[in-house]
Amino acid sequence: MPYVTAVAHRGHPYLERENTLASVRAALAAGADAVEVDVRLTADGTPVLLHDATLERLWGVDRPLAAVRDRDLPAGVPALGEALAAVATAPGTRLLVDLPDPAAVPAAVAEVRAAGAPECVYWCGGPAALLAVRAAEPGAELALTWQRAAPVRPTLLASLRPAWLNYRFGLLGPALVARARRDGVRVSCWTPDTGRAMRRLVALGVESITTNRVDVLRAVLDRRR
Repeated sequence: MPYVTAVAHRGHPYLERENTLASVRAALAAGADAVEVDVRLTADGTPVLLHDATLERLWGVDRPLAAVRDRDLPAGVPALGEALAAVATAPGTRLLVDLPDPAAVPAAVAEVRAAGAPECVYWCGGPAALLAVRAAEPGAELALTWQRAAPVRPTLLASLRPAWLNYRFGLLGPALVARARRDGVRVSCWTPDTGRAMRRLVALGVESITTNRVDVLRAVLDRRR
């Protein structure tokens, strides 16, 4: 049976605030193989962990992150370098860097290089962001987020050379998984949070699952083995 990678979505958000160091560490303690984090830029161009374009939902600050200087960030918003350091304490684990804003690619790639951690990082996002990563890091491992059942254009597959196609889990069925295999890519998905959904995906042949409940996924996978 193929190994199924357990990816913690934004850390362990049922225990700790998402995209924080506490959330990353909680996910690693729960047995995550990788932790997915979202990276955006501050006004100073620093890559930090945040999914939304503004700080309002998580941090109660109704301002776009891109307008906030580093010195004015709420305490607790971690830099990408801090997340890399946290993952480095758990040998064999990795950071999956999601790029909701392609403008963050140069700074994020530079931060990973500065940390000496290319082997500990892989990347996900839409075509624009991942084309920028591929240009900056020709050997990077990419997971193309694809939000429809229609096939990926062959020209895009050829340009990106993704290792993974990353689907919303409800889209997946035998035909999509089979097509991905014919295209020479592996299938990953987000974000099933029940054991029943996880077991269905494993039975389909999905090889990486990103979830908000990495503890549940870890139990499902451990029982399977």
